[in-house]
Amino acid sequence: MSDLENSQQPAFTVHLNGSGGALKGWVVVDSLYDGLAMGGVRMTTGVTEEEVAGLARDMTHKFILAGLPIGGAKGGIVSDGTHREETFRTFGRTVKPLLHGGIHLGIDMGVTPADRAVFFAEAGYDPRYRLGAPDMPIDWRTYYEPLIDCTGHGVGVAAVTALEASGRTGPARVVVQGFGAVGRAVARFLEDRGHVIVGVADVHGTISADRLPVADLVAVTDEFGLIDRSRLPQHVTVSTEPDAWLDVDADLLVLAAQKHALNADNAHRLRAGLVVEGANLASGAEAREKARASGATLVPGVIANIGGAGSAALAVTRVVPFDLAADARKAWVFDWIGDRVRRNTRDLLEIAAANPGDPLPELLESRRKERG
Repeated sequence: MSDLENSQQPAFTVHLNGSGGALKGWVVVDSLYDGLAMGGVRMTTGVTEEEVAGLARDMTHKFILAGLPIGGAKGGIVSDGTHREETFRTFGRTVKPLLHGGIHLGIDMGVTPADRAVFFAEAGYDPRYRLGAPDMPIDWRTYYEPLIDCTGHGVGVAAVTALEASGRTGPARVVVQGFGAVGRAVARFLEDRGHVIVGVADVHGTISADRLPVADLVAVTDEFGLIDRSRLPQHVTVSTEPDAWLDVDADLLVLAAQKHALNADNAHRLRAGLVVEGANLASGAEAREKARASGATLVPGVIANIGGAGSAALAVTRVVPFDLAADARKAWVFDWIGDRVRRNTRDLLEIAAANPGDPLPELLESRRKERG
């Protein structure tokens, strides 16, 4: 059923040059499962084929760990976002054979639901219909858009599970690096469960206090995760120093922003004993080794950051009980994601406690055998 999951090379890579317009980008299909693969599309000025391949491999691992019958893929477009509609129309025409051939592409950094609607329309692609699969009874946006906080929910579950496994019974001091949709959802999730947000970072710097009121911060944050410094709550500290979020005294650090936020150059500054990745490729390999060597615990994004990808994969593979009413269906998806994250986090920490080194390969091998 699965293909090339253990290979160091992706199943195939498509270089995108455009159809009826110019385009620079890639779609990397890391693995196929019953001919299917899926992943989001990232659009930045600096995205590379290597980055897309790494993200696609992460998607493969996410789906293995979650037990979902689909392979991993990812798209990348090199663009600053100007001529946006033209870019996504060209993208849709170019990837049309992939979309109709079982490679589902969604949203990632720099790509919005509106952009996805443009390239779906240009490709004449509708996820409701696929040869050999039952039709979805609702359209994609009706299904997917209410699940916007599912990624944050999963990251929050991973954090709470890891805190409980460490024996903590009282509130944890939490820093959230990145205050986009995922960071905001995680902060709300953890505050609702009695934990204290003491630091939040966006691209302009770090805001910290003995307790940051999440609702007040969310109210002054725009859709891109930028916090309006002129409207901050009183008695907060604002720093523009690079990576100042690492210097805030905290028990838990949630990485919910850019690639390799925790890296070989800054990992020595880590103060938190627990790191949970809420973003893709949030830490580098050397940084993870340094964190483990310092005694810190790290829950990787392939376990914690499954909500968005898993929600989409549940629909593409028709696992979701679509006959449920909207609220019940949403609750079912959140519960399904939470259960998978909780189990994987617990098992990863058990492996880590028993053996030195990276526990993820052993867990992946175990889940790969379960999935078949």
